[in-house]
Amino acid sequence: MSQVPEMDFEDTPGARLRMALATIRTDVDAAFDQWLPVPDDTRAPLVEAMRHAAIGGGKRVRPLLLVATATMFNVSREAAVLAGTAVEAIHVYSLIHDDLPCMDDDDMRRGKPTVHKAFDEATAVLAGDALHVLAFDILTDRSVSSDPFIQAELVRCLAKASGMSGMAGGQAMDMAADSATYDLHTITRLQQLKTGALLTASVEMGAIVGRVPPESRAPLLSYARDIGLAFQIVDDLLDHEGDEDKAGKALRKDDEQGKQTFVSLMGADAARSQAKALIDQACGHLAHYGEDAGVLCDLARYIVERDR
Repeated sequence: MSQVPEMDFEDTPGARLRMALATIRTDVDAAFDQWLPVPDDTRAPLVEAMRHAAIGGGKRVRPLLLVATATMFNVSREAAVLAGTAVEAIHVYSLIHDDLPCMDDDDMRRGKPTVHKAFDEATAVLAGDALHVLAFDILTDRSVSSDPFIQAELVRCLAKASGMSGMAGGQAMDMAADSATYDLHTITRLQQLKTGALLTASVEMGAIVGRVPPESRAPLLSYARDIGLAFQIVDDLLDHEGDEDKAGKALRKDDEQGKQTFVSLMGADAARSQAKALIDQACGHLAHYGEDAGVLCDLARYIVERDR
């Protein structure tokens, strides 16, 4: 794996997480760089668009969730990072498509022009499509696992979290929110699909590659569901009161469009309290794992403390 530059980290939970985030960003960028060589033909703009979206920027929360989970079960870092890169490929494709004029119509993402602005709309569509497929190409590489049963379970988990029963289904509900009135229960369900499904899949895939049987995954999945909901509550808070320069994208769009969010339905203070309660509950699910789950708990707390 590629190495991050030496940093003067103290041995504290916050320093441990900063190191973990810095390392996963470097490793995922290196993996995308390896998997996305620019060809010497007319496909070059497509791959350059994929690299523009995938390399550099982003919190890399999903890959870190997968790697931190897999590490608890003695999975090699190389295998875990590659599986995490597959999840990130799905996430990045969804961002490219979300930013298109037919969806959210955004100009900036991760502090740089969105793909359809840096290239063009057709290239952006194809870049998203190609990253979607790349995810499953990576997952079936022997460097992730040579066991076909593990490969199949990883593919199924990520596919389910990405499609109509997961991220895409949640996005469809979000689009319908422009002309519908959603209550708190419906908003919670929407976000469990749109945001939570891929976060939960990241944790479950870490368990899958670690050969944890389904009947032993319940605490991990409960943790993942709680942080997924907390993640979206904090996203709504940041959209409501965050700093666009720090976020690297446009904010206040939900308010402008009149969409119901956790903040509009609960109020900012209650939403903030709910997010903190969810994080405490999430870490409680991991008590059985002790210090081995330290990075996962650090990451949970980062979710409610982040400013972007």
